[in-house]
Amino acid sequence: MPNLHGKFITFEGIDGSGKSTQLRMLEGTLRADRVDFMITREPGGTPLGRRLREAFLETEETVAPISELLLFAADRAQHVELLIKPALAEGRIVISDRYADATFAYQGAGRGFDEATVNKVIEIATGGLKPDLTLYFDISVERALMRMSERGEGDAKQNRMDLETAEFYQRVRDAYHGIGKCEPERFKIIDANGSVDDTHFGVVQIVNEFLRS
Repeated sequence: MPNLHGKFITFEGIDGSGKSTQLRMLEGTLRADRVDFMITREPGGTPLGRRLREAFLETEETVAPISELLLFAADRAQHVELLIKPALAEGRIVISDRYADATFAYQGAGRGFDEATVNKVIEIATGGLKPDLTLYFDISVERALMRMSERGEGDAKQNRMDLETAEFYQRVRDAYHGIGKCEPERFKIIDANGSVDDTHFGVVQIVNEFLRS
């Protein structure tokens, strides 16, 4: 792997956790502080990824679990090679809305793939590139499902992940907590059950401390 001098931050959380809202708020704060950074997301951080995102999330066709796993891997491989690595090589801060932890939690625990298979697919797609810092927005499954339901009743467009069961999201949430126990230095768990502003305050504290280190 080339020598990468930038910093790689990822945001994770089950659907409805508010992580994307928090990412937009952090973006505003960093711009105000004149920090040189780049925001991206998975799936959809590259032109190919955007087409894969549309094909996967918006399709009404049944998607086989193995197809889901490999679609996300293809998106990630393109994302890492053509966007994330070049930006890090330039010394930039890259912040991604989801990354490999999501595959471990969603396709691994959620869909029931064994850890060895999921970790091998992740290794191939990422080339071993891991985030320097991950912020995980923790919320109860009940509250997350309520938020997703409200989103479906409003103007926001639902996707196929909004239709998963509480049991599915509990497996995903448990897997994220398992990552936190294994990698507490990298993986920071943030209580996202409070107000948006309180959560943002915690995010800014963690990110500022990380960037100063």
